[in-house]
Amino acid sequence: MNFTAARHNMIESQIRTNRVIDPAVVGALAEIPRESFVPKPMRGFAYVDEDLDIGGGRVIIEPLALARLLEAAKIKSTDVVLNIGDAPGYSTAVLSKLSQTVVALECDAEWTTKATTSLNDLGIDNAAFVHGPLDQGYPAQAPYDVIIFSGAVNEVPASICRQLSEGGRLVAIIDNGRGVGRGTLIVRVGDTWGRRHLFDARIPLLPGFAAKPKFVF
Repeated sequence: MNFTAARHNMIESQIRTNRVIDPAVVGALAEIPRESFVPKPMRGFAYVDEDLDIGGGRVIIEPLALARLLEAAKIKSTDVVLNIGDAPGYSTAVLSKLSQTVVALECDAEWTTKATTSLNDLGIDNAAFVHGPLDQGYPAQAPYDVIIFSGAVNEVPASICRQLSEGGRLVAIIDNGRGVGRGTLIVRVGDTWGRRHLFDARIPLLPGFAAKPKFVF
């Protein structure tokens, strides 16, 4: 399979046609080989316009949803980014082309190791994976200019919002049980966090972010 041609087609038919126009975002998606982060038996599907199931209930987020989140975050080359729940490392690799530093938090130790190897194979040296529970964020390196979730969440914990710097942006797909998640931008201004709905998307929930059961008599 000609992956270079497939990647070009993804950009032209999935990304540009859906009004993602930020040249930095489009350039980063065009540069990173998505097939390098897909299990070998599935590489022929690397550029389809949908989430890719990589096993264990985890997915590689669909290209368009990722592109829309990245564009909304308005990432600068001087930004420090926290990427939560990127099991295979693909979105971390893309973020490495947009920002100064990426801290990638992953709860699965095996995926953490695999993703680190994939980044090293591509010579990416401004991104690092850390292992830990996703729903706590990674306060050790906070504050962050940008926080992104590479999967859906039922809600964004306030403790993670507080890991944003002043003026920091958080982007996530929030699915609170409606069946369709909402791409959402959260911006920190002092001790308040404004939010804006961006688009609708169906993305599986990340581990630790399912809705908490409610007690009823």
